Amino acid sequence: MGLNPASIKEPRVDRTYREKSMLVAAEILAEAEVRAGITDSESALFRPNLEKLIGSLNAEAGLSTRGEAVTHAYLIKRTTDRLEGLKWLRDHPEIGNEAIVAPVFLTGLPRSGTTFFQYLFDRDARFRLIRTWEADTPSPPPGYDHESVLQRRAAEQNRPAHEVAGFDAMHLLDASGPQECHPYLEHSYAAAGLHNMFAVPSYFDFLMDKLDIAAAYRTHKRQLQLLQWRMPQPRWALKYPNHVIAMDHILAVYPDARFVMTHRDPVQTLASISKLTQKLRETRAEKAVDPHVVGRQMLHFVQRHIDRIMQFTGSDQAARVAHVDYYRLVDNPATVMAEVHAGLGIATPPAVAEAVAEWHRNNPKGARGSNPYDLETFGLNGDAVAEQFSDYMRRFDIPREAVGLARKTA
Repeated sequence: MGLNPASIKEPRVDRTYREKSMLVAAEILAEAEVRAGITDSESALFRPNLEKLIGSLNAEAGLSTRGEAVTHAYLIKRTTDRLEGLKWLRDHPEIGNEAIVAPVFLTGLPRSGTTFFQYLFDRDARFRLIRTWEADTPSPPPGYDHESVLQRRAAEQNRPAHEVAGFDAMHLLDASGPQECHPYLEHSYAAAGLHNMFAVPSYFDFLMDKLDIAAAYRTHKRQLQLLQWRMPQPRWALKYPNHVIAMDHILAVYPDARFVMTHRDPVQTLASISKLTQKLRETRAEKAVDPHVVGRQMLHFVQRHIDRIMQFTGSDQAARVAHVDYYRLVDNPATVMAEVHAGLGIATPPAVAEAVAEWHRNNPKGARGSNPYDLETFGLNGDAVAEQFSDYMRRFDIPREAVGLARKTA
């Protein structure tokens, strides 16, 4: 999954928001400074990212009037979240001394089982995962204001149903459950999953080729420090499929990080992310979203993710990554989790193995509805896509979906 579903739920649109033909970076930054009550000391670092994103939104996304208003409010919210973090650090500089020790980044191609894997890690109290309410409303730090924590949890529980019909069948998400890192990268306008929410191809290529991704992860780290401050400090497990595009930059910020990477037939992941992308874009677009355009853009999107995977796993840092066969994972998660733990240098206590197995029993595939999709809808041919991605599939012994599902593990 290449985005945080909590982030795409309808934000409250300010009644004073005026209709306008274009989003404007200066207006978003100015409003966020007013709301947070602090001047943006990082403007020179991150404003270019926002301007590139907004330029792409205005020129390429085809937003409706409502979609533009919602996006305006959404970007103000994420900018305010970042500025509130700066304000807490200004008032409590000791937050900057919080050590984020040996974090584990859970990643893989979008729709390759990373969310499933995240829920399995959440059965283990040795790991700390971002909660859904923390992703959407990270301030004040939970260790500082317990009453606010209760209020934010309650607000998350009372959210209306997702605006995308059938979303529960597309993506596993619970109000009290774990959430991914997408919103914390949105703080610096550096989340690749924005290209799933909006048609922003020029922004995506800017992110891949020119954006300072290490700076974005320094902001990401600050948010973890805020969450960890005055709280118990188990090891972080941090899920986001798009971490695969940034693994070298992640190590620049988190030198002792490890990665756990899932692998699934990329033909299947491409079809799945294409469907989800179309459904998400439809909620903001003025006109019908052309599935063939989505297919071409997502083929490029997945290819660039695969390029980064191949580059990193062919480098001298390759040993940092534990690789996971998606099909073995969904068939026998307790066994695979034990293997992953061994790769991380830790044991698998019997209670953790049982918790993983129990969660699997209680959450069978399809329990929240079916999610059919096919690549041809998006103007793509499965055999041609498999050939394009064949080097990746050979390197990690990834079967086509039907073959993988037929495998059984001990």
